[in-house]
Amino acid sequence: MARAAFVQTVEDGVDDEKRERARRSVLGANGVAESRPSHVAISGVTVRVLVVRLVSLAVDIDILSASCSLQAMATRKAAESTLYHLSPRGFWKKFRDAVVINPEISTGLPIADRNRYPQPASRPEKYATPATKASDPAQNPYWKRDVRRAYPRTSVVTQTELSTLLLDHAKAEAVAAPGEAQASEATSVPAEQPAAVDLTEAIATITSARKAYSESKLPPVPPIPFKRWRPERVEDPPHDPHAYFPMLLVK
Repeated sequence: MARAAFVQTVEDGVDDEKRERARRSVLGANGVAESRPSHVAISGVTVRVLVVRLVSLAVDIDILSASCSLQAMATRKAAESTLYHLSPRGFWKKFRDAVVINPEISTGLPIADRNRYPQPASRPEKYATPATKASDPAQNPYWKRDVRRAYPRTSVVTQTELSTLLLDHAKAEAVAAPGEAQASEATSVPAEQPAAVDLTEAIATITSARKAYSESKLPPVPPIPFKRWRPERVEDPPHDPHAYFPMLLVK
């Protein structure tokens, strides 16, 4: 309505101005008719009419574009459920539209060629195993790399080996000097291995020769990562001295 009133007002003003210019072209300044070519006045009026028509056309185009944009905003969807997700077709689409509460909801199954790019396992390169020591066939026996059977093994020391070690350790002698090594070579190296001795006999032999440990020389204890706790008596909590209180506080 506002646009129509605006256009009508402009046309009325143009008509009045057209009549005034036509009258002035026919009459002179003193109201006397002058001989002027009539096509000049007609061309001026025509130009003004064309300008008014172009203005009204531009206003119509603006209004039309605004209405189209509003209509597009009203009809545009917030999200397309079939753009990046799979959707049924044919009979199953009709069945789904008739059964589900919201037919526009997505199925949640992404399309493989649109969800991720590049797609998994789509590269043309082939994987090459890097060269390591295990792939070298030279000086590479299987038992060295057989980690499945590399179980931890327990170190075993028999009583005979322990008794021999104790006796040899008890009678250990000083090593001869380099110049005296040739003179004492025959006596420093035993000719034959000593006979096997029972562990109890070896312990009795060592203890009879010398006392290994005493009250001042205690045997070694295995190391521990923390300080050994020694209980110490502390003051009792407040209580009746004549009441039965079977509680002792230690720290």
